[in-house]
Amino acid sequence: MSLLDVSIKHAGYMKNEVIIRNINFSLKHGELLGLIGPNGSGKSTIIKAIAGLLPNLHGEIIFNGQQKRYAYIPEQPVFYEELTLMEHLELAAAAYSLTDRLFEKKTEELLRIFKLHDVKHQLPVNFSKGMQQKTMLIIGFLINPDVFVVDEPFIGLDPRATKNFLALLDIALKQGAGVLMSTHILDTAEKICNSFVLISDGNLVCKGTLEDIRRTCNLPRASLFDCFDYLTGDNK
Repeated sequence: MSLLDVSIKHAGYMKNEVIIRNINFSLKHGELLGLIGPNGSGKSTIIKAIAGLLPNLHGEIIFNGQQKRYAYIPEQPVFYEELTLMEHLELAAAAYSLTDRLFEKKTEELLRIFKLHDVKHQLPVNFSKGMQQKTMLIIGFLINPDVFVVDEPFIGLDPRATKNFLALLDIALKQGAGVLMSTHILDTAEKICNSFVLISDGNLVCKGTLEDIRRTCNLPRASLFDCFDYLTGDNK
């Protein structure tokens, strides 16, 4: 059984507005699924639809995981202005009924990994973009979800934080979680993702493993970038 099934006929931010259409895919246990497309292609709109943040959605989003718990890590971090980093973590722990023992263990580990232990009693709204992104990642990993929904996670992260983020994702995947990751950085996506959903101008262009996509393009040795360019360019 898949962890997440997405079937969107059409959706937008306002009534009668259509930004994305005919988007259908599933996310499996242990799968890192890349949601691929250039800026403005509709990736973030799809993620907002999955997160229940679109008022105009015609379709169905189904979470099938045992916990039916997902972590949404947006491209633009969102915080309560009056809460410290630790208070944000405590709020997430309370919302997902984490035990005190588990909360303390995971919090200490994640703060150490992302090197935010010394600022845990400070306000994230005053952090740099990179530190804010790390805070959102910590909250996501803290709640141990079935599904991670991550929008452009590499923007603002330094190389060390990126390495730590990918290592934690790998652990979560081996434990059976699924990851839907939106990115326009195709060379990175090709290296880390198991399969892909290619989006252009709000439409689903192609989906599957890189080998599936290569067969669709009849380009047996092509990179993900070359396949995407073939499918969306003028050279079809």
